[in-house]
Amino acid sequence: MDLRVLILAISTITVGLVELIVGGILPIIADDLNVSIGTAGQLITVYALVFAIAGPVLLSLTAKVERKKLYLLTMSIFFIGNIMTYFSPTFTFVMIARVITSMSAALLIVLSLTITARIVEASHRAKALGYIIMGISSSLVLGVPLGILITNAFGWRSVFLGIAVLSICSFIFVSIFLGKVPMGDVQPLSAQIKALANKKIVFAHLATMFMLAGHYTVYAYFTPFLETNLNLNQYWISICYFLFGIAAVGGGALGGNLANWIGSKKSILIIIGAFAIILFVLPYSTFSFAFFIVIMMIWGTLSWALAPPQQDYIIQTDPASSDIHQSLNNSALQVGIAMGSGIGGLVLGYTDSVTSMPTVGGIVVIIAFLFAIVSLSMTTGKARRLREAKADS
Repeated sequence: MDLRVLILAISTITVGLVELIVGGILPIIADDLNVSIGTAGQLITVYALVFAIAGPVLLSLTAKVERKKLYLLTMSIFFIGNIMTYFSPTFTFVMIARVITSMSAALLIVLSLTITARIVEASHRAKALGYIIMGISSSLVLGVPLGILITNAFGWRSVFLGIAVLSICSFIFVSIFLGKVPMGDVQPLSAQIKALANKKIVFAHLATMFMLAGHYTVYAYFTPFLETNLNLNQYWISICYFLFGIAAVGGGALGGNLANWIGSKKSILIIIGAFAIILFVLPYSTFSFAFFIVIMMIWGTLSWALAPPQQDYIIQTDPASSDIHQSLNNSALQVGIAMGSGIGGLVLGYTDSVTSMPTVGGIVVIIAFLFAIVSLSMTTGKARRLREAKADS
């Protein structure tokens, strides 16, 4: 693996930890800051919303800044945000710090993807992007158990102090090993906004959003699903989360390698289609714990396998605007996480049963599959013009 890609992948782990790591320690944070658990939960909601908006906006505003310089500057701001969280005396200060870290994290994630796409050869691009996605997925999936472990040993504030220290390490390695990265074709903000009218890529973003929505319809309520259908205690639930996390981390590499092998377009359809099927199978696998673990591991692997071929497909479709679209795809991912959690909550409220959630999640993923088909079947503007020119001649 290219050392530069490895460093960027490790940096994304550091950056990604901030988002969901508070999920498992919300009661402790709420108690320390004298707020309700529901209020403390806004730390996750606000983070996701700011992340979704900040990524494409900041990428546009910083289009003329050399990429390495921008990366280091943004990592410095990310460090400040985590230090602010560590020293924050009130919930308001913690929320302000979360906004700062969310904005900087959104830009760092998309910079990691766009820089990787530029420094590797096109033939290895999907695989390299897979390693970056592994970093993102591992931080999101493993962040909760890691946060609980550190909090139990040293207190919740130490979690953010540790992330701040890791960000310093990332800053040092990037400054040493990553050379200057050209900005590429810099487009004005108006042109980048116009790029959002590319329906082919918009449908690709919708596929990402509904794929993650279907996933989080189930995953956000995975604990009650395990308790209800398998009667597991906290020890075995932790084991399931750990195994799921390992599978999810490997999903990024799987998606990247599959795209290199059979192409991004075929990979997208295979992954989304298989993901829908595995969600439909999930509630029927609980008759055997061993069989359930196998299905769960496949589910975990597929949950993060889509991102590498999807990012590669976006670059192929519109190279000139790929930076802004890669950022938007990450925003779609964040919206999907929030939407899936909301759908799961509605299902639970109306049915009072977590068993039906995988079926609902599977239906949502089918919608993602349809969006993917629409996107893949559409021709680019350039290809359409060539076809029309041939018809006229």
